[in-house]
Amino acid sequence: MYNNIIMKPILIKDLLTSEPDARAVTVCGWVRTKRDSKNLVFIQVNDGSCFASIQLTFDRTNPAQGADANSIEESLKNINTGTSVRAEGALVQSPASGQAVEVIITKLTVLGLCPPETYPLQKKNMSMEYLRDNAHLRARTNTFGAVFRMRSQMAMALHTFFQERGFVYISAPEITCSDAEGAGEMFQVTTLSLEKIAELGIKAGAKGMDPAKAADLVDYSKDFFGKKANLTVSGQLEAETLATALSRVYTFGPTFRAENSNTPRHLSEFWMCEPEMAFFDLFDNMDLEEEFIKYLLNWALTKCADDMQFFEKRIQPGVIAQLQHVVDTPFKRISYTDAVKELEKYNDKFEFPISWGKELQTEHERYLTEQIFKSPVMVYNYPKDVKAFYMKQNDDGKTVRAVDVLVPGLGEITGGSEREEDYDKLLKVCEERGMDMKNYQWYLDLRRFGTVPHSGFGLGFARLLRYITGMANIRDVIPSRPLSARKNMVM
Repeated sequence: MYNNIIMKPILIKDLLTSEPDARAVTVCGWVRTKRDSKNLVFIQVNDGSCFASIQLTFDRTNPAQGADANSIEESLKNINTGTSVRAEGALVQSPASGQAVEVIITKLTVLGLCPPETYPLQKKNMSMEYLRDNAHLRARTNTFGAVFRMRSQMAMALHTFFQERGFVYISAPEITCSDAEGAGEMFQVTTLSLEKIAELGIKAGAKGMDPAKAADLVDYSKDFFGKKANLTVSGQLEAETLATALSRVYTFGPTFRAENSNTPRHLSEFWMCEPEMAFFDLFDNMDLEEEFIKYLLNWALTKCADDMQFFEKRIQPGVIAQLQHVVDTPFKRISYTDAVKELEKYNDKFEFPISWGKELQTEHERYLTEQIFKSPVMVYNYPKDVKAFYMKQNDDGKTVRAVDVLVPGLGEITGGSEREEDYDKLLKVCEERGMDMKNYQWYLDLRRFGTVPHSGFGLGFARLLRYITGMANIRDVIPSRPLSARKNMVM
């Protein structure tokens, strides 16, 4: 019995590049189309291993030797778009244009029925929003099959880049007491009963408790960790602990932001890649960022050519040329101060006029790359008040050694900095920002015991994928439909 269901199918991507030598093969996948004429049947089957499908053929007037024609006919009655099948047959040269090989069926088995009346994925054009609502099935479409294959390839490229350069891969914790960004936009993790706390609040209010002291009702000593804990916004701080022992490390894992995610550019849960390098100053860091971005884009262009051609044709015309331009062009390096001076000349073109001390908006970033310099741009030495606490201060007392890498068609793709390695300076900044130092003593210890210059940067993986694929909405480059913040959420 079990021998009948054990199958060793060959991936379609491997079959399509094989010699048509008439050998027996097994194909498994999902039906894209079926064309049934009086004598000939053509079935396009895709298994997700590549963009292309393979054609299965059955000739009623001249079945292949050994073909179970009656059984094949019974199976054909149940085959519709979306049906999963196993086909056995001979791999032969295809007479049809656009395909080198096809499979002449000798045995056809329906593995899973797909009723056409209720199957959500139809041949008609389906909107991206419709596909998000059916995210559990959307990977079967050409678009999302290509997106998720690219996601896999970019993860491989990322790891390969760092492993080739002697970096150590580490995993940062997902639950932490430290806010790496200092913005407070974190998801809290607790085992305390919110219902019980609310009950205590009602009772305390009835007794005349000052609402300003309501937080006193929360006893974190009774929580799972004995203190307030949150989902991480970044693995950077933990990466620094390993970089100060292993020299060069990188993280690649999930991060979480409790900010408004009801935009095409933001997610509340996403993956980040964060390398951290001891003995690197800001400019060493910038060199690595440029090399890294070019490496990833070149990988997509050279190793994922079929999928890139699909994105070019169906998603964003010109995306291949855009990526190739970034690969081929030296990155322009300019200080924040000089960048603002350039942008101020065009303030009449911006929704948000720029001046020194303000954060660059996407419109400013794209104008720098697409209009002024017509190249990728690295903007460095930002005002300290718009950047995180851990960034190294410059001697001018006004700026920090931060850098954002901007690319045409997107804006910021990576952001990083040289970290402040001076204990006294770092402590002063933390105190000025009112940070709870009991959560950062370990971080300060890195500056007390053998401190070194060190730098790092972060790459939002979904943002990278959105750029490479040309997808308009960042929700369309992640495997499942994410939860989003309520539209009326007060941030």
